Amino acid sequence: MSFQSPLSSARGMGSAKSGGHHFYAQRLTALALIPLVLWFSYAVACLASGGVTQAEAQAFVGHPCSATLLICLIVATFYHSALGFQVVLEDYVRPHALALTIKMLFNFACFALAVVSILSVLKIAVAA
Repeated sequence: MSFQSPLSSARGMGSAKSGGHHFYAQRLTALALIPLVLWFSYAVACLASGGVTQAEAQAFVGHPCSATLLICLIVATFYHSALGFQVVLEDYVRPHALALTIKMLFNFACFALAVVSILSVLKIAVAA
């Protein structure tokens, strides 16, 4: 039997200052991803079934609307995955230092891959 109060056992577990922002940011990116993924799937299906050439595919990516939507898809995807992975790390990985190290590495990888992806889209868009 423990004489410890529930409040004393909860001390040191962290604060809930950023949980609301994190929750809404993940939901907002999920909502943004729904139409973006539907558009991307439709575009890929149309390009794949039409037997387009590489030049036609580059022209599609080079169109300002397509390039903008692709960049939005890239940003939303990597931000959403970073938010989701952070939740998994905070809930299941101990000790805290290991979780923090993995989170930093994952965020760096997400940022680097997002930048490379955006630069690739922009390079195709400028060349088209």
